Amino acid sequence: MNAYRTTVLCTASFAAAIAALPVAAQAQSASSAQETASSTDIVVTATRREERAVDVPIAVSSLSGEKLAVINSSGQDIRFLSGRVPSLLAESSFGRTFPRFYIRGLGNTDFSSDAAQPVSVVYDNIALESPFLKAMPAFDLENVEVLKGPQGTLFGRNTPAGVIKLTSARPTDHYTGHASASWGTYNTVNSEVALSGPITDTLRFRVAGLLQHRDDWVKNDYAQTLNEHSFDGYNDMAGRALLEYDSGPLNVLVNLHGRRLRGSARVFRGNSIKPGTNDFVDGFDVEHTAQNGANPQRLNSWGTNVQASYAFDGLGTLFSITGWERASVFSRGDVDGSYPAAVPFSVETGSSAKPREFTQEVRFASEKFGDVSFQTGAYYFNQNLDTGAYSWDTTNVQTNGNTSHLDNETYAVFGSVEYTPIDALILRGGLRWSHDRKYSELNNVNGVLLSDGHAKGSKLSWDASATYKLDTDHSVYARAASGYLGASLKNDVTAGVATKAKPQTTTSFEAGFKGNERGLVSYSADVFYMNTRNIQLTAVGGSSNTTTLINAHKAIGWGVEGEMTLTPVEGLALTAGGSYNFTKLKDRDLMVAPCSGGCTVLDPVVSGTSFVSIDGNRLPQAPRWIANWTASYTIPVSDTQEVFAYTDWAYRSSVNLFLYDSIEFTGKPSLEGGLRLGFRDNAKGVEVAAFARNITNQIRIIGAIDFNNLTSMVNEPRIIGGEVKFKF
Repeated sequence: MNAYRTTVLCTASFAAAIAALPVAAQAQSASSAQETASSTDIVVTATRREERAVDVPIAVSSLSGEKLAVINSSGQDIRFLSGRVPSLLAESSFGRTFPRFYIRGLGNTDFSSDAAQPVSVVYDNIALESPFLKAMPAFDLENVEVLKGPQGTLFGRNTPAGVIKLTSARPTDHYTGHASASWGTYNTVNSEVALSGPITDTLRFRVAGLLQHRDDWVKNDYAQTLNEHSFDGYNDMAGRALLEYDSGPLNVLVNLHGRRLRGSARVFRGNSIKPGTNDFVDGFDVEHTAQNGANPQRLNSWGTNVQASYAFDGLGTLFSITGWERASVFSRGDVDGSYPAAVPFSVETGSSAKPREFTQEVRFASEKFGDVSFQTGAYYFNQNLDTGAYSWDTTNVQTNGNTSHLDNETYAVFGSVEYTPIDALILRGGLRWSHDRKYSELNNVNGVLLSDGHAKGSKLSWDASATYKLDTDHSVYARAASGYLGASLKNDVTAGVATKAKPQTTTSFEAGFKGNERGLVSYSADVFYMNTRNIQLTAVGGSSNTTTLINAHKAIGWGVEGEMTLTPVEGLALTAGGSYNFTKLKDRDLMVAPCSGGCTVLDPVVSGTSFVSIDGNRLPQAPRWIANWTASYTIPVSDTQEVFAYTDWAYRSSVNLFLYDSIEFTGKPSLEGGLRLGFRDNAKGVEVAAFARNITNQIRIIGAIDFNNLTSMVNEPRIIGGEVKFKF
């Protein structure tokens, strides 16, 4: 699909939504804003309360039900969310253990364990800081919400770009459960089971588990290797146990979860890009590579959280959220993606990381007193991170390297007020004061201190919005907000280099409209502008194989987003979403080292240096266009039985893989589709289906390492399989 066709698609979606608004407004009679929500309403928790999406002054996308189940059906990790809602991209150079998210172009390409990301992942109300913890598999979920733009008032950690909020299914007051298992290409297995029910009148439970497996499917053609002869398989297991006590005003939910992963790290494919192009070399085969290094990856993680609430009659509800998260990770990879005879060097590195995080939040959400309601609270976060580096020579001899330690602590207080002067108008405003403190040490292999770093600071974040209800089911809104990412400290344990970046602040303005035609069509669209000052960037790779933090004076971004769901006839459901994001770095003195050779750099060389100017470049991994669409059709064959078909597609336009522009390191546009065909017996709770992911088998370069041998990382190939599900 070319950019023109994508433009037409997205424009058509926005135009349809705009055209529907006045028609809907005329078709619906005015009614009270307090009218009970219809069962067709989308309910979200973007404001830390359950509200209809049409009433929330935030660009928020929600994934649940069939759509969430289908796009997560082929054993993918949490990166399956990429491109599935407007303005969201996800990628990784660590495989299944280290997702990097970008919302509206804001993200961080850093692959170091101490990376700070401007997109917050909140899993069961716990904000996860470490990218290794953000990789927790998505299974047995109630829904996924993506909040776009700064969310710095009500959410706890690093939210200048937005929040990805995952919510597990809760225990039920009746016995229920489900089980599913699928098998596909490369012996890909994806299975999930959950069981829920009451223990007593006030106590209930839920247990859920996930098992994912894939054989090593990438053959290593380097016959002299001392290590693996195939790569890219995995065994990934995760489980969760919930116990909920609910008695009158008191509710307590205890959550215990864990994960064990054994498999391959990211496969780096040396000499895979044709010089002077962003094409693969002639004869490239995604199922083959040739390298001398080993590629193992291990992750163990566990966590627990306790969420308690007490409702004071006529006043409001007091919430307490306490969380502990731990992980131990080891990853090793052939960084040059090749073998000594193919390049003038051989680099194989590895690292271990042990993040430990504690979270405590106390929040009070009031009832509505006349025209006013409010929320207020306090938040505490503490992280300890230990990292070690390793290297190996061509004879497989290991050398221990540098180590680092990071202490990361945050205190915050916050408050938010909602005022409804008239039934049709909702005004909201909020403030959050945060104080961050960080301390880091970089030590050599003998434990001798090479450098230490300190950073601390305080910042006030805010938001203000207005929602005007045209009627019960249609609204327009405007919102201004700021988000804050504290100063960052980086210890590159491989290179033995420590760097620091100043805090960054994002200010965003957006306006939009939302509508719901009660079972026929729902839609939303918005426009936004953002300005990020002192944006933190990571300059990676090059001949020195280092990662360093830098600040740019600012980055600007603006765009448009829209989503629509449509049920034109019984049995047929359609969805479409799209976004356009323009981003630009603005700093005349901003320069970085480009690749060390082999690539065609398009940026101007700064006189008297080996650096290039990147002033005016777009942000890395920030596609201009993202679009997604789905269609499902169900045909009854009896009162309880039906056959169905479901297809889903996700598109993104080209991306820069690094801060600098180059021909070879520009990722081509990508279009991936899925198809699912099956039979369902609702009375027996049985479903049987065949599925395909990436059905066109389109292989794209989605990441790279900029040594001088044009090393790439690619997306997953086509997976075809079958699945059976049971509900009971």
